[in-house]
Amino acid sequence: MDMQNRVGSKPGAGGVMSSSESNVQRRERLRKLALETIDLAKDPYFMKNHLGSYECKLCLTLHSNEGSYLAHTQGKKHQTNLARRATLDEQDSILQGGTSKLPQYKVIGNVNVQIKKSFIKIGRPGYKVTKIRDPRTRQLGFLFQIMLPEVGVDVVPRHRFMSAFEQHVEQPNKQWQYLIFAAEPYENISFKIQNKEIDNRPGNFLTYWDPDSKVFTLQFLFKSERTTSYVAGHNVGMNKPAENPLNPYSAS
Repeated sequence: MDMQNRVGSKPGAGGVMSSSESNVQRRERLRKLALETIDLAKDPYFMKNHLGSYECKLCLTLHSNEGSYLAHTQGKKHQTNLARRATLDEQDSILQGGTSKLPQYKVIGNVNVQIKKSFIKIGRPGYKVTKIRDPRTRQLGFLFQIMLPEVGVDVVPRHRFMSAFEQHVEQPNKQWQYLIFAAEPYENISFKIQNKEIDNRPGNFLTYWDPDSKVFTLQFLFKSERTTSYVAGHNVGMNKPAENPLNPYSAS
């Protein structure tokens, strides 16, 4: 085998480049190319400290050279922080009476996500709570009426039942659950009710939004362990003792 013309065969000749050295040279070429196209002096988050290294003021990360910083700016962490900063700046401009400069839709990956408009909260809405009971089944329940005279245009109030273990305001207690109402620009309000199963059958669970009077109504009943209807004076469906002709004390 001829070994004379192989790289590194003679003393003092250059050896074969390893993969790590190849990666170093590749990153150096990419760094020089990026520096030719990107002006770091115009980057508000790029800073060189007194130690000679570089910092990202947005993500609070430390980098040894410009190439490392440029690679960081293309990463997920930096891009996410840029989106958060843009959202905060947008909210500040709205609070100060400015106009929105962000697009109505933002591309995340390959999906278009509509940006939710921010509202200035105006306080809690008025409400009325009434205890109710079904005269036929004797089921207990509640009737909630939420007054929303300043509700936003085309805003339909929403509600949600939340477990005690989902909230972080009070100590969780499995005996209770929370009913939450939301309607912008009002603040969310919640009611603490017993942790019983809700009867969602038609007629026992009712929601209605009146756009004219701006009142949202919700009525529900708790499930009852009774399987028969209640009639005053006697119980319908109560089992009678079976007749036994051999027992003189059996029911007639």
